Amino acid sequence: MALTDRRRVRPTLATHMRAIPERITRRRRRNLPLIVGGALTGVIVALSILAPALARFDPAALDPAIRLSAPGGAHPLGTDRLGRDVFSRVLYGGRVALAVGAVAVLIGAGAGVPIGLAAGYNGGRLDAVLMRAMDGLLAFPALLLAIMVIAALGPGHVQAMLAIGVVLIPAFARLARAQALVIRSQEYVLAAGAMGAHALDIIRRHVVPNIAGPLLIQMTVTFSGAMLAEASLSYLGLGTQPPTPSWGGMLQEARDVLFVAPWMAIWPGVAIAAAVLGMNLTGDGIRDRLDPRLTRNST
Repeated sequence: MALTDRRRVRPTLATHMRAIPERITRRRRRNLPLIVGGALTGVIVALSILAPALARFDPAALDPAIRLSAPGGAHPLGTDRLGRDVFSRVLYGGRVALAVGAVAVLIGAGAGVPIGLAAGYNGGRLDAVLMRAMDGLLAFPALLLAIMVIAALGPGHVQAMLAIGVVLIPAFARLARAQALVIRSQEYVLAAGAMGAHALDIIRRHVVPNIAGPLLIQMTVTFSGAMLAEASLSYLGLGTQPPTPSWGGMLQEARDVLFVAPWMAIWPGVAIAAAVLGMNLTGDGIRDRLDPRLTRNST
């Protein structure tokens, strides 16, 4: 009898051991967006931080003698129509894009999340008033609203940070409100309220930790949108002002010599595409990692 039971167990254990590599491979495939996106984002961040050490030339230094030089030699990405090194300007433009994106996301989350939590947890008239205000902001196209804010504040990358941050507030507010509406009806939240816990304590201890995952995903997605918005505003002449390098400003400068010196547009365009793709893939990977349904299916 014991021998029969042992024979029955062995195939089960062997099957389980053979399934382990398959599970590991499946999990890696699930994390592929996070790996690729994290690698792209990491490279862009590293290049931007190390720009002073990697750039051989001042990004604002003019040298008319080498204007519109093709890529090669001392200038691996060529020069623009004023003789400035494109490689140096792409590196320093990444610092501006990352700074504007980070500050804009912090402004949007710092203002939008408290609004959404207050509206979702309290409900009633407060919810109606706050959400109608957010709907009013959403009624304007994002780029048009940013242009309106910059028109009031003036052009510049600091003003672009504030303008893009204002545009992002409704997205964070609606996300926080939706999560708060779900969490406030949970039994442990109702029990905490019945025991006399203050609303702020309940939000801090129970609501905020539960929205951290969706909030992190939203921040990565809006970060890429903020960088793209900064490039758009700079292209229109409303964002980062010369001589400070900006990817959008470089595209604007390349417009008139696109067929003469295409490298002036190619490299900042590649940088924008890589940054946006990296952040979006990172957000998708984090979502797949944090979603319990996807985690359960991968095991």
